[in-house]
Amino acid sequence: MPKRTAAEGPGPQEPDNTSPAAGEDYADRHREYEGRHRADPEGLSVWATAQSTGPVQRRGRYVPESVKHPARMLPAIAAHAIGAYTQSGDLVLDPMCGIGTTLVEAVHAGRDAFGIEYEPQWSNIADANIRHAHDQGASGRASVIRGDATRLMSLVPKALTGQVALVVTSPPYGPTVHGLVRPGEGGVVKYDDRYNDGEDKGNLAYRDLTGLADGFAQILGGCATLLRPGGVVIVTARPWRKRGELVDLPSAVIAAGLRAGLVPIERCIALLAAVRDGHLVARPSFFQLQQVRKARAGGVPMHLIAHEDVLVFAKGTSPEDGTEVVA
Repeated sequence: MPKRTAAEGPGPQEPDNTSPAAGEDYADRHREYEGRHRADPEGLSVWATAQSTGPVQRRGRYVPESVKHPARMLPAIAAHAIGAYTQSGDLVLDPMCGIGTTLVEAVHAGRDAFGIEYEPQWSNIADANIRHAHDQGASGRASVIRGDATRLMSLVPKALTGQVALVVTSPPYGPTVHGLVRPGEGGVVKYDDRYNDGEDKGNLAYRDLTGLADGFAQILGGCATLLRPGGVVIVTARPWRKRGELVDLPSAVIAAGLRAGLVPIERCIALLAAVRDGHLVARPSFFQLQQVRKARAGGVPMHLIAHEDVLVFAKGTSPEDGTEVVA
């Protein structure tokens, strides 16, 4: 899928990157990326990140306890972003790192990384995954900071301000896409579908869409402060349905990024389906299948989710003086 060129002008929800507000640093990096995009299929705006299933991608590379997290990013998505937007030795951040997928893929690629994680259960698993990566020969360094990422700048050493080359993260999704299943006496039993025991509501997963967007804007504001010149923020997101109504999380993420002083510069897709002989092979969860079947039985022509939106942001600049604008 070719990306829109400057001559065509910006498309829906795309910024006009011909404006000086896009910044010279980004323009240089964008030209470099465009060159690779045209010559190299790996640079396409459609990322083939599900040629193997999530469990296959993690097998042997992550500790077994990793499967307990209710919403894991596909390792191939993090790896693709790191390979496309960073170089060896760069610093990568995931402010909502969960089991540390972004950090693990970064250290395997020879990058340094750090993450923020609110819940001790997941930060402990992230630590274990980093140790496991080093045992396998990963050369990068990584660490996990425990805390609330909405107060990012109070958690991160000031020396890291302006040092981060890439942020890769994802906000929590709706509960209908979370968890694992196993057969039970009364039917299918759902488990590992919560971020915690449900008592601590500090996790953004327990907020409504407005609250989630507000908290995520705070997180992105901190990320903007930590970005180096030319650095980018990548957020993966997809919509979900709540009581039949579509919850447009990608649009909420774009709005949160704008409020944080970031500028949307690209919108790609990361496939959650495999590509076989020119066709998509869906890899739906049990919950997606169940939801789609119920919807179709009720006359709603719903389809299986085949991709996540990949929203790419850079620091904004002031049109008046060209200075960077951060939250």
